[in-house]
Amino acid sequence: MGKDIHWYPGHMKKAQIEIQERLRIVDCVIELLDARIPLSSRNDKLYDLSKDKERLVVLTKNDLADSKVTEEWVSYFKEMNFKCIFADLNNKADIKKIISEASKCGEKKHEKEIRKGLKPSAIRAMIIGIPNVGKSTLINKIANRNAASTQNKPGHTKAQQWIKVNKDFELLDTPGILQSSYEDNDKKINLALVGSINQDILPIDDLGDYLLVFLKNNYPELLKNRYDIVDLDMDNESTFLHIATRRGLLSGGKPDSFKAKQTLLIEFKNGILGRVSLECPKK
Repeated sequence: MGKDIHWYPGHMKKAQIEIQERLRIVDCVIELLDARIPLSSRNDKLYDLSKDKERLVVLTKNDLADSKVTEEWVSYFKEMNFKCIFADLNNKADIKKIISEASKCGEKKHEKEIRKGLKPSAIRAMIIGIPNVGKSTLINKIANRNAASTQNKPGHTKAQQWIKVNKDFELLDTPGILQSSYEDNDKKINLALVGSINQDILPIDDLGDYLLVFLKNNYPELLKNRYDIVDLDMDNESTFLHIATRRGLLSGGKPDSFKAKQTLLIEFKNGILGRVSLECPKK
C-alpha cells in the first residue's frame, strides 16, 4: 500500500476556496475529528487556513472509540491550547455541550461589541471536517430539524449553507474535504478503515491484514471474544480461515479467507467488534 492516494473531486477544491473566503466572517471554527483517528481525520490544509480562529475540537463517533484513549486525546488537544470535547452525536446532552462550548468561543467578540456600545450580534461558527465525521448529523441535532441532509457515505454534502440555530447562534455547514493527496501510509489506511475514503481504493487483502495485526497487538481480547480465537499466534491466513470456518463463510464448500477479511473490516467500521482506537497521542 505504498502508492500515494489522490482524492480531490472538483467540488472539494471549489469548497476549499469558498471556506477560505468565508473564514473572514466567522467567529469560530468547530472542527470535527473521528475519535478513532483524530490525526488522520484532520485535514491539515483546512487547519492551516483556519488556525487563527477560535477553535472547538469535537471528537465524534466517541461510542466507537476506546474511551481511555479518547480521554488521552482530549488532554493532548488541551495541551495544544484547543478547547476539546468528545461527543456521541446521538446524545442530546452531548449536543447541548457542543453548543455551550462553541458559544464560549464568541465571548471575546461580544466583549468588544459591548465595549463599543453595540448590541452583541449572533455568533457565527463554521463546521469543518473530512467526509463522514458527522457534520450534517451535528447540524441536524443542533437545529432540531433536518436542516442539512445526511447520508452515510463520504462526500455527500457538496454545498455550504448557513443554519440559524437561534437569534444568538448561526452555523455554516461545509462539505467534507479531504487533502489533495496522502503520502502517509498509516493515514490513508486509517481513513479507509473508518470509511472516510472508500475502502475499495486500497486492496481489501491489505486492509484486512493490517487491521488483524493491529487488533492482535492492541485489542487481542476483542478478537478472541468475537471470533472464538484461542491461538493468536496463528499467521494471518490461518486466522482468517478460522474466522471463515466459524462464520460459515465459504466458497465452493471451503472456508474463504477473503470473505473473512471483508467481515472483519465491516464489523470494525460499524463498531460490532467493540470499541477500538487506531491512533494514540504520541508521547
